[in-house]
Amino acid sequence: MRDVHFRNRIVVSPMCQYSSVDGFANDWHLVHLGSRAVGGAAIVFTEAAAVLAEGRISPEDLGIWKDEHVAMLARIFQFIEAQGAVPGMQLAHAGRKASTSAPWKGGKPLGVSEGGWSPIFGPSPQPFEEGYQTPQELDRADIAKIAGAFAQAAQRALEAGAKIVEIHAAHGYLLHSFLSPLSNRRGDEYGGSFANRIRFLCETVAAVRAVWPEKYPLFVRISSTDWTEGGWTGEDSVALAKSLKPLGVDLIDCSSGGNVPNAKIPIGAGYQTPFATRIREEAQIATGAIGLITSPEQADQIIRSGQADLVLMAREFLRHPYWPLNAARLLHQQPAAPAQYGRAFL
Repeated sequence: MRDVHFRNRIVVSPMCQYSSVDGFANDWHLVHLGSRAVGGAAIVFTEAAAVLAEGRISPEDLGIWKDEHVAMLARIFQFIEAQGAVPGMQLAHAGRKASTSAPWKGGKPLGVSEGGWSPIFGPSPQPFEEGYQTPQELDRADIAKIAGAFAQAAQRALEAGAKIVEIHAAHGYLLHSFLSPLSNRRGDEYGGSFANRIRFLCETVAAVRAVWPEKYPLFVRISSTDWTEGGWTGEDSVALAKSLKPLGVDLIDCSSGGNVPNAKIPIGAGYQTPFATRIREEAQIATGAIGLITSPEQADQIIRSGQADLVLMAREFLRHPYWPLNAARLLHQQPAAPAQYGRAFL
């Protein structure tokens, strides 16, 4: 893809670790990400890295909002690349879902006295759920500032050695909340019509692509549907993908949901893969499939049948860091195991 070569179609999906202090990566991230590179994945993405401090989901989120974050990330990315994988970074802003505790601490909104922060930001002054802060509506200057912060974060990721960046526009975070009419109630050029609601994301993509080298891929993760009447739809996702492709986006990472609480989602094996297939076929752009992809045969079938171009896995990689090496063996391929582990994968 562009000038970047992948050894297979298996991707370590971004997975929040809630293990940073002031946004800094540390030895946990080195081992967590490095072990998946040793395990044979083609691309290893960091968790969502906040482009601004107030854009974190929790106080423990990874960050890329200041130059000091680069050094440890560079060490991690060098290790990933030395194992034959491609280092990638997901860039994010949590929007109206910011300032919450880590899942094992309850995952609830945090007040300032509890280590959270205020204000948080969104397209409209509408909280995500009861008990969450009411977000401050972004004005035009704020929108431009945040698009610029994504571009600055991409420059830092490049300095650290990332070869792919992914813009996070899914799961109810800031950019997704602008896309969906359920959360975007604005009356200006960033709200109302479809063209207006996608404007912020398109401007952010353009800002990032302006500083991200032509030789490196740019991904965008979207929620392909809100799973809620009156919300973002599969048709919208196809139209969005058609708009993003000429801006320099190479792949749409097809997730779903997250913008409204209590959405009824028909979860099952590969339940989001049809979104990747539809967007790939109708928008003529590469896609990534994600969502309860667990077995080598399932992942291989998704790729071989043309349902998607990449398969992204998260929880399965937590359970099995060396999943690609085992998959190669089960599918009668030669595992690309490091010499130190080669005897285990004969």
